Amino acid sequence: MSTAKATYHHGDLRAALLRAAKELLEEGGETALSLRAVARRAGVSPAAPYRHYADREALVSAVAAVGYQELAGRLAAVHPAPATAEQLAGVAVAYVRFALERPALFRIMFGEPCDRDNDERVVATAAVSLYVRGIVERAFPQADADALATAVWALVHGLAFLHLDGKLDASSPEVVADRVASAIQAVLAATDPGVRGR
Repeated sequence: MSTAKATYHHGDLRAALLRAAKELLEEGGETALSLRAVARRAGVSPAAPYRHYADREALVSAVAAVGYQELAGRLAAVHPAPATAEQLAGVAVAYVRFALERPALFRIMFGEPCDRDNDERVVATAAVSLYVRGIVERAFPQADADALATAVWALVHGLAFLHLDGKLDASSPEVVADRVASAIQAVLAATDPGVRGR
């Protein structure tokens, strides 16, 4: 009996399936993801994934939820409660680095609409959104928090995809960090000339 099957019998089928799905995603991109391929990789029967996922879309949503959780953890590791423009720039660099280190996962997280029936994905997506909103509320208390949070996320997300798609130089982590931090500082300074001193 394979390790995955033994794990399944101990009640860990879902974790084994998600692990298999993430491996397949990183190896072959989104097209490599199917319930049958995930079952094969996890070492379980083709019918086993249906115990947790009604279809491929449900599996994709579950993988995306894990991605959002990983992203939220990565951002919080940089700073749990950023409150300055400099700290915001550091978080932005971490966001873009996550995209570059986990490109297939990042693309699947944002390539499809959020499945509102998948509670884990909704909660994980909201956690990232609230984290960004919290930065804005602390760093820019006089700003419209919702509008600025959307603008900041759009800027950082755009930088991530420009680097991923080869439109910006991603030849080294240092080059990426400098570009992202400079872009964040430039935009914030243009809207508030005193921002560099914070």
